[in-house]
Amino acid sequence: MAHLAPASHARPTSSNSATFNLAPSSESSSDTGAGDDDAPLPFPTALPRSDFLAPDFQPAAYLSALPHRHQTLEDLRSDLRDRSAAISAELLELVNSNYTAFLSLGSELRGGDEKVEGIKVALLGFRRAVEDVKAKVASRRDETERLSGELGDVRSDIEQGRKMLEVSDRLSALEERLAVDSLPANGDAEWDSDDTDENDEDEDEHIQGLVGSSPARLLQSARECRQITLLQQSLDPQHPFFIKLEERLTRCRNTLLLDLGNALKEARGAGARGQGRVMRYLEIYRMLDAQNEAVKALRKA
Repeated sequence: MAHLAPASHARPTSSNSATFNLAPSSESSSDTGAGDDDAPLPFPTALPRSDFLAPDFQPAAYLSALPHRHQTLEDLRSDLRDRSAAISAELLELVNSNYTAFLSLGSELRGGDEKVEGIKVALLGFRRAVEDVKAKVASRRDETERLSGELGDVRSDIEQGRKMLEVSDRLSALEERLAVDSLPANGDAEWDSDDTDENDEDEDEHIQGLVGSSPARLLQSARECRQITLLQQSLDPQHPFFIKLEERLTRCRNTLLLDLGNALKEARGAGARGQGRVMRYLEIYRMLDAQNEAVKALRKA
């Protein structure tokens, strides 16, 4: 027993010493390996916020300038989403914290009343100036319309004057022609040269024994009388000069009808020799719109 005890005592001592030395070594080696396996990998730092505040910030150029960041696109997107959410929350908090102050901003304003009044006075003066300009423009517009109306009246009067002068000149020529046509046959010599072309076309112009005006001359006078009548219809009937023209035209028409009636009576009296002239005289009556006078002249003839 005594022998076993010392031996037993010596072995444990030696055994314990060896175990203590190995255990720490084994544990230290095991702890070191585990520490190396669990250590986190290096991760890029968060993108600085100041980069996004640059005045000339360009997203595409900024992302292409990050090749040194060993980071996947999905991780970068996640980082940007987190940053956007943080900024939205920060903005919401900022709005909420200043919402009451924002609502009470109008009631908290003080001062500036003099400037506001000055602006009001300036605006009133500007509005008054605009009203003055509008009144002047309206006055000028009314004056322009009045002058335009007067100009139109003057142009109308000028046109009326030209037409009256034309009617007067034509009436003078017609009066002269009718005065000559009313003369005896020997007084028509000076007109023969003017009517040569018309007389050559009419076989019944020169009939022995007939001294009345020829159908060609009366037809020409009737045409002129009709043209003057149509031209006179466009004139102002209230104008004094128009009344004078109307009197002259009436005298010319009556003279023409008188000559036409005498010529018709003479042609009918000539019998068969004047039959052609009778038909031409009746045509002149129709041109003058004097069918009633033609019937009266035929009855008298």
